[in-house]
Amino acid sequence: MKLKRIALSAALTIAAMGTATAQISNNIVKIGVITDLSGLYSDLSGQGSIVAARMAIDDFGKTVLGKPIEIVTADSQNKADVAAAKAREWIDQKNVDVLMDLVPTNVALAVMDIAQQKNKLAIVVGSASSVITNEKCTATSAHWMYDIYSSSVGTGKALVKRGGDNWFFVTEDYAFGKSLEKDVSDIVTASGGKVSGSIRHPLNSSDFSSFLLQAQGSKAKVIGLANAGGDTVTAVKQAGEFGISSQGQIIAPLMMFISDVHAIGLKYAQGMFLTEGFYWDQNDDTRAWSKRFFAIRKKMPTMAQASMYSAVMHYLKAVKAAGTDDTAAVMKMMRETPINDVIIPNGTLRADGRIVHDMLLVQAKKPSESTAPWDYYKVVDKVPANEAFRPLA
Repeated sequence: MKLKRIALSAALTIAAMGTATAQISNNIVKIGVITDLSGLYSDLSGQGSIVAARMAIDDFGKTVLGKPIEIVTADSQNKADVAAAKAREWIDQKNVDVLMDLVPTNVALAVMDIAQQKNKLAIVVGSASSVITNEKCTATSAHWMYDIYSSSVGTGKALVKRGGDNWFFVTEDYAFGKSLEKDVSDIVTASGGKVSGSIRHPLNSSDFSSFLLQAQGSKAKVIGLANAGGDTVTAVKQAGEFGISSQGQIIAPLMMFISDVHAIGLKYAQGMFLTEGFYWDQNDDTRAWSKRFFAIRKKMPTMAQASMYSAVMHYLKAVKAAGTDDTAAVMKMMRETPINDVIIPNGTLRADGRIVHDMLLVQAKKPSESTAPWDYYKVVDKVPANEAFRPLA
């Protein structure tokens, strides 16, 4: 009995020491979400990402290590200087511990730089450029859910395998689009296909007629859309109006979200192959979580919005496990701890900041196959983590 009392006393002493050494700066864990609230990417990210982040905080219990968790938000306006100024202000004046979402790529890179300078975490969710975990990666940044490579590898390989071995690209004329075109071109050629050419279009274009007509004139079997958000929606709709698909060419969006399919409609989206990191109708757990999200947003979540939930949850778990919100300690714990939640099961954080996990190859249903609102995908295959993401080497 005496030994049991001694053991209990020792355990209580160790627990007390752990509590005493827990270090939370300014007695609050503060998460800053910089996202697109008004522009081209607001539907795939935006307010929905903020909702998902708040759901994670609520599910975590609203406190960590006995301290409150707070969220602050801002509209990046898709401008790097606006986002960088906000990041500096939040870190210097509001004691923000981690900066999240960071859409689009120019915003992500600018905020990652500020975070590194000030030794704060930057978790990129809504942006996809491979440079984030390649030549521009930092010791204080992570890239969640998907990137250009993972969102196109399944689509590229699947179409070449199905006979789509000659490609022409319609590409957004900035870093993201060019990087997407390059990555998919590499995948196509490595899979035995070829690239006949490409044409660049301005960001946020309203008229794709000249670009699509040139792509049609190339006689390529596949027209790859190396763009995202509103540009993808407009391009797919106009391609449908021109009857390009009905004339035998395949329209292949390379960075597409369920919100885009919803905006386009299955009439034009049907049959398209997409690579997704999350689909709301995968299993009972994803359906339950997504229905909670839908109750707030009246929309099903995109993979970017779902990813925000996973990123916030993993960050908070790491803070709790590390006993501190110190950047180095939290990042170390985030890398050592497997990612396992309703959004990303069996994920890992690599040394370069890349989250690695299985992706899904899906195909948009025919209108006749859809039995309910947002019932848009057939899951065709699973892309294993070791194939879905660019090798660390």
